[in-house]
Amino acid sequence: MPPKMKRERGAPSRASRALRLTPFVYLLLIQTDPLEGVNITSPVRLIHGIVGKAALLSVQYSSTSSDKPVVKWQLKRDKPVTVVQSIGTEVIGTLRPDYRDRIRLFENGSLLLSDLQLADEGTYEVEISITDDTFTGEKTINLTVDVPISRPQVLVASTTVLELSEAFTLNCSHENGTKPSYTWLKNGKPLLNDSRMLLSPDQKVLTIIRVLMEDDDLYSCAVENPISQGRSLPIKITVYRRSSLYIILSMGGIFLLVTLVTVCACWKPSKKSRKKRKLEKQNSLEYMDQNDDHLKPEDTLPRSGEQERKNPMALYILKDKTKLYCTFQVYLTPHLHFPEARSQSELKMLLKALFSMLLRYS
Repeated sequence: MPPKMKRERGAPSRASRALRLTPFVYLLLIQTDPLEGVNITSPVRLIHGIVGKAALLSVQYSSTSSDKPVVKWQLKRDKPVTVVQSIGTEVIGTLRPDYRDRIRLFENGSLLLSDLQLADEGTYEVEISITDDTFTGEKTINLTVDVPISRPQVLVASTTVLELSEAFTLNCSHENGTKPSYTWLKNGKPLLNDSRMLLSPDQKVLTIIRVLMEDDDLYSCAVENPISQGRSLPIKITVYRRSSLYIILSMGGIFLLVTLVTVCACWKPSKKSRKKRKLEKQNSLEYMDQNDDHLKPEDTLPRSGEQERKNPMALYILKDKTKLYCTFQVYLTPHLHFPEARSQSELKMLLKALFSMLLRYS
C-alpha cells in the first residue's frame, strides 16, 4: 500500500486515543482543585486604631469542608507573639494576661481587639486550617494605634519684632498626640519655601531670620496624625520699621555720634580762661578772709553753693553734660523705636543708659 494511504489511516487512530484520555484529564483536574484548601480574604490591609477604643481585624474564609476551622492569630515580632488560638470560636488554652478580657473571635475568623494600647500596634497574621492534610490559608493585617491630637497653639517670646532683627522663633505646641506631622501657615496658606525660614527636623519649630516688613502677618500651625488633626488659632506678628537714622547709624554713623559726644563731654576751657578764673578765685578768697569778721550769719552763702566755689570747673562740665544729654534725648526719641520700652519712663532710662555707655567708652 502506498505511504499516503498509511498516513490517512493513522490520523483517525491518534484522534481516538486523545478522546479516550480526556476523562482521565478531567478527573485529575478535579482531584487537584484548590477549593479543597482554605481561601482567606480581607476587606482592608491597614487599620488605624485609637487608644482605649476597639479595632476589628476583619477576615473571611471559604472551604469545602464542613468541619470547624482551627484559627490562630499572631502578632509578628522578632519572636512572634500568639494572641489567640481557637477551634471555631472556642479558645484553646489560656490567653496571655495582656490580652485577657480584650479578645473576641467570630465564626468567619475575624478578631475584635478591645481597649487598644500603644503596644498593640504591629502586623497581625491569621492562619486558618480545616484538617491536617489540607492547605492552610494565611493573611496579614497591619494595625496602628495612636492618641488623638489635642488643639495646638503657637508659642512665641514676643509678638513684636524690629525690622532687620536677627531672628524670631515660633513653636507649635500641643499636649497630646502620637506621630504628629506639622505644617506652618501664613495668613491661612501653607508657608512657601524661603531661605530665611528655618524648620527644625520635626518641623515643630519655625525660625525666621533677617526679619523683613513682609513678615508682618498672621501665623498658625496645623498638626495631624493617622486618626486626627488640629489647627492653632492664628497669632499676629507685628514688624516695626526701622528709621533712616538707625540705618545710617548701623552703617557707620555711630562712630560719628560717639566722636561728637566725646568732644562735647571732654571739652574744657582754654588755659587763658583757666588762669583768669584761678586769679579771680584767689582774689575772691582774699577778700573773704579780710571781711570775714564783718559778715553776718545771714549773709553767709548757703551750703549748696560751696561745691560750686570749691570746684567751679567740675560743675561747669556737669551742667554742660546735662545740656548735651537733653539735646541727645530730644533729638533721638522721635527717631528710635525700642520694643522693650513699655512706657515713656522706660524709654528715658534706655536713652540714659545709651548716653552713659557712649560717655564711658569715649
